[in-house]
Amino acid sequence: MRRTFQDAASKNAAARDRLDRELGPLPVWDLSALYAGMDAPAVRRDLDAAEAEAIAFENAYKGRLEGLARGKSAGADLADALVRYEKLEDLLGRLASFAGLVYAGDTTDPVRAKFYGDIQEKITAISSHLLFFTLELNRIDDGLIDQAMAEPRLGHYRPWLEDIRKDKPFQLEDRVEQLFHEKSVTGRAAWNRLFDETIAGLRFEIDGEKLPLEPTLNLLQDTAEEKRRAAAEALAATFKDNLRTFSLITNTLAKDKEIADRWRGFEDVADSRHLANRVEREVVDALVAAVREAYPRLSHRYYRLKARWFGKDVLPHWDRNAPLPKVEQRTIAWTDARDTVLSAYAGFSPKLSNIAKRFFDESWIDAPVRPGKAPGAFAHPTVPSAHPFVLLNYQGKPRDVMTLAHELGHGVHQVLAAPNGALMAPTPLTLAETASVFGEMLTFKAILTGTTDPVQKKALLASKVEDMINTVVRQIAFYSYERKIHIARKDGELTADDISAAWMSVQGESLGPAIELKPGYETFWAYIPHFIHSPFYVYAYAFGDCLVNSLYAVYEKADKGFAERYLAMLAAGGTKHHSEVLAPFGLDARDPAFWQGGLGVIERLIGELEAMEE
Repeated sequence: MRRTFQDAASKNAAARDRLDRELGPLPVWDLSALYAGMDAPAVRRDLDAAEAEAIAFENAYKGRLEGLARGKSAGADLADALVRYEKLEDLLGRLASFAGLVYAGDTTDPVRAKFYGDIQEKITAISSHLLFFTLELNRIDDGLIDQAMAEPRLGHYRPWLEDIRKDKPFQLEDRVEQLFHEKSVTGRAAWNRLFDETIAGLRFEIDGEKLPLEPTLNLLQDTAEEKRRAAAEALAATFKDNLRTFSLITNTLAKDKEIADRWRGFEDVADSRHLANRVEREVVDALVAAVREAYPRLSHRYYRLKARWFGKDVLPHWDRNAPLPKVEQRTIAWTDARDTVLSAYAGFSPKLSNIAKRFFDESWIDAPVRPGKAPGAFAHPTVPSAHPFVLLNYQGKPRDVMTLAHELGHGVHQVLAAPNGALMAPTPLTLAETASVFGEMLTFKAILTGTTDPVQKKALLASKVEDMINTVVRQIAFYSYERKIHIARKDGELTADDISAAWMSVQGESLGPAIELKPGYETFWAYIPHFIHSPFYVYAYAFGDCLVNSLYAVYEKADKGFAERYLAMLAAGGTKHHSEVLAPFGLDARDPAFWQGGLGVIERLIGELEAMEE
């Protein structure tokens, strides 16, 4: 048995070496645009400067904003305060971004973990001196604020001022807000960190070799069913061994959120997320209802078709994302992925492509898979005075190319929105997914147009349908699961079996009868980071996908001005509500037909695949 394991390990090592050669050199980001390193003198200098300025700001303005708003130079005085506040937010954001990115590079490194924790604690302490500012601004009479905004410098901040006033009904007394703020570092942030470090430290045994999470998940897309099954079973075994920890994290964070929601007066478990996203509950409810009603026409229908391609009545869950049988699979080199995405972007807008190219040319991307590195992918906006960074775990799969297109979409969006400044550059999550999903669509369409082989074309269409199902159906199922967990948690702590049962119920409903959820799949809720870091974030993906489907339909029929309108939408950052940014395209997310239009795109692609069978 030992020799078998050694042989398997040797083969796996050879396979990794071959993969490295096929991928070619992968970029590692250069964080020096933020700081030269963890021990750079500039880190301590900026921490000290931020602390001194925060204390000075508090001494200058705390308890005085109401009086300034009633003064003769109200607009100018409040504008001066906002300019100082924004500069501080940028400086603190620079420090926090650097610490977070360093930590993401290896969450198992105790030196990085300590640096990240220390910076978090210091920033929490510093920002406690600034907490009064938005609370006091929201106590000023609306009429006084409106009058003061006649001053152009203050008027510039109108979108931000109007935005924070939406939080007013849910604000608490100052000392309670201070307590919530300071306790966050030992509360939610600490549990988030425990999750990250636990996930990064897990190993999954396959053929005698212990792999981190990302390479194990990657095997679920392998051409060999035995490898897919082995990966799924390894995931289930390791998750099961750690369910007590994951259950405790889930219970604690759900209770933490329930306490905060109760104190603030939120009625529904997801209302705080809707407020943060600046989207109405009824809009999200309409999206969820439309997607759930469409499950039979989308995921159920597609997986029946996929099962037939595999010569089966049902597919085990480890075959859900399997590549199509008898379709040649090749590893996509990094340079090919880069050229594919940049070319697709250029076909839509040279400006879009030129911005994306900077990520490659200026070392803004970290692509290799490494032990301890944060799993998945993200685009971090950092702060407007710097630039975004993209993290990937690139392994040469077609889906990795789409992930690159997706994260570059975020990155370009963040670059375009940065001139709005630290307060108004951030985009609500519902709109933040627009550029990323649109980037995927541009890339997919470009690849499809250049593909003439019918077998490869079928594989491309199938891959796109699966991506859309994962983005729309799967994310709404995730949202339904989160609702079940957070509602049930109000009545007491949930066992691992309770959590797993909620997971299985929504997965069975969304995937349909053609996917067989084998024993072990009940544990797969454990590794989803969005449940931990950003409760109810997930519906933003479905929102973005349906929005982009509708937006792309407008693009295909539009005149030459579409690209300019699209770039202007991205450049708006957080200065406009979703209804305002969609209006130039004739779209309205409050219209139920809007969601049906987006879902109809997926249905038509499934129809094309079915027609290929005839």
